[in-house]
Amino acid sequence: MSSGAAAYRNQPDEGFDTASGLLNRLVLVAGASNDSGRAVATRLTDAGARVLAVGSDLRRLAETPAVSRYECDLASPRGVDSLASRIHAEHGPIDGVVHLVGGWRAGRADDDWAWLESRVVETFRNTSRAFFEDLKASPAGRLVMVSSTSVEVPTWSNANYVAAKSAAEAWARSAASGFAKGGTAASVILAVGSLGPDGTPVGVLADRIVTLWDEPATELNGARFTL
Repeated sequence: MSSGAAAYRNQPDEGFDTASGLLNRLVLVAGASNDSGRAVATRLTDAGARVLAVGSDLRRLAETPAVSRYECDLASPRGVDSLASRIHAEHGPIDGVVHLVGGWRAGRADDDWAWLESRVVETFRNTSRAFFEDLKASPAGRLVMVSSTSVEVPTWSNANYVAAKSAAEAWARSAASGFAKGGTAASVILAVGSLGPDGTPVGVLADRIVTLWDEPATELNGARFTL
């Protein structure tokens, strides 16, 4: 969005340390209506962040803690640009994007690829691009995507899914190169085998995301962590 994002950044209260922590940070959680989204929004809120919850159905966001909730088709560039304009008008520039939109389909069929590309790649590409300048200008900008450990061991039976996640990871690393000179923003990949009772608990994911604001951006930027 606007290259002038830093010009209207909300100023912290006197004495507030702008270099670290989540206190008063404005963080957008994309995919905030699922179990992981609610867990992440809750932990961010508990840590002092102001959460903007975004999902495809406003009614499903009712139980997600947030200062504002927005319904948006994140696969639509026009829809995301409109969302960014609304958020800027209502809250100003943001300090974080946590991308939890996804889904899984096996195989190599064209219709499955189209579904995965829309949800896994396009939603992340559109959202990170719309708020890139905000994150770059923030004293503690964080762009976070959740990927899969299957990217490390691609299989023919899971080709569509692995290719989509790989593309999203490449986009995240590209964003990292754009953040590098500023030294205050970081693009981070968190990889899991799966989320939930049979995999990485959503609470573990949420706890790790919160700690990203307590670590130096220069050490996080471009990093990939397996949970």
